[in-house]
Amino acid sequence: MGLVSLEGMEFFAHHGFYDEEQKVGNKFGVDIHIKTNFDDAAVQDKLQKTVNYEIIYQIVAEIMKQKHRLLEHVGYAIIQGVRLEYPSVEHIQVLVSKFNPPVGGICFRSKITIEG
Repeated sequence: MGLVSLEGMEFFAHHGFYDEEQKVGNKFGVDIHIKTNFDDAAVQDKLQKTVNYEIIYQIVAEIMKQKHRLLEHVGYAIIQGVRLEYPSVEHIQVLVSKFNPPVGGICFRSKITIEG
């Protein structure tokens, strides 16, 4: 068993509860951690025996192109996308950050963590 992670992915996207956020867009960050069995990949040195992080990045990038109101929904959609491609993974943790969220003051980022 092991953990495949992608950390520090950044996207410009149009997620947000307010219509203005969906028009203007913002910078978002995504981290993903996938618990899976990659013993065969470690022994055999074969990519098809593990989770390909290039495909994971493509899944995340595609979901980030869509408009969503809530970060929670973005995280949920990412988990669903990964599960469609890799149904045998044991556990997925997704962290989604919005930089400079509209909170009426100074805030570097808001962040949610969702697991599935």
